[in-house]
Amino acid sequence: MSDSQTTATTAEPAAQTPFEESEAAASVLVHTTETKARRCPVANPGLLALKCGAEFLGVLFVTFAILIVYTLSQLLYQYSGITPIILATALAYGAVSALFGRLSGAQLNPAVTVAAMLTSRTHWIDGILYIVAQVLGGLAGAALYMLVLPTSESVPASTWFTMVVNGFDDASRSSGALTNAGISFGSTFAVVVEVVACMIVVGASVSTLRDDGSADPSHAWVAALAYGAGAAFAYPVTGAALNPARATGVALLAHSKGLTVDPLSQLWVFWIAPLFAAALAAIAMIVAQMVEASAGKAKAADELDDPDALVSEASEESEESEEDAHGEVQNAQAEAQGDGDEGVERH
Repeated sequence: MSDSQTTATTAEPAAQTPFEESEAAASVLVHTTETKARRCPVANPGLLALKCGAEFLGVLFVTFAILIVYTLSQLLYQYSGITPIILATALAYGAVSALFGRLSGAQLNPAVTVAAMLTSRTHWIDGILYIVAQVLGGLAGAALYMLVLPTSESVPASTWFTMVVNGFDDASRSSGALTNAGISFGSTFAVVVEVVACMIVVGASVSTLRDDGSADPSHAWVAALAYGAGAAFAYPVTGAALNPARATGVALLAHSKGLTVDPLSQLWVFWIAPLFAAALAAIAMIVAQMVEASAGKAKAADELDDPDALVSEASEESEESEEDAHGEVQNAQAEAQGDGDEGVERH
């Protein structure tokens, strides 16, 4: 035997026993669990710029569409009720999520981005730049809203902003109806409502993001349902902010427009509540991942401790392979026999 043949022979890997295969599988499971936090690296500068651009445009489109529909629905509120609010919020987020989901994950919301960073679906550098792009998108959407709406001496900009600015207490959408009863929706109730609504939004949005931060096929319609549900019960209390970027854009532009309540004085609620909701949702998802990982390790350990089950499983797989091979041989023989018969008939 030549030296090259000897080298080739010694280089061939030895066949693994069922016990070795199970140990390797368990090792891969543990390694995968421990390195999950490092799965999503920072994007290269070019791709990151595209992702930030997608977040900017996405929030701009969402903000502008929602503000326009909210304004028109207020003018016709006595006829249409809250239905346009729910539909506009759901359709705006759903459509934009479908448009940009494959590129940036269509997070469109600083609270969603924070939860994605905490669950390692988005790198922290990407996440910070996403949030900056989202806030700028909300500001641009509000500026476009202010630019296209007509104003006059009798209908100043404050008339329009009153219909869309987010607020509580005297700035609540229900303040007119509640004032006659001597009550109001204060900051505590506003925080609770926004936290619950944002937990629905954040949980639904982040759960439909892959480990690399991209959106899976269900992301768009799941986000649409979540935002629609949040708007359904948060709108009468706070105007259904659900998104710090959108609330910030409107508050900044409405700051000096002579509103009864300065929106910047209440903006803290629309950052604190969503970020708190993001932390709670992230903790719940991390705990669920830990429980799932522990269950996987326990299952792998049980398989290692039960050699009979491993041998039985290996035997079943071997028998299935032999049956498949036997069937393929029979099929090949039948085809060859058929070809032979056809050749005899032709001759």
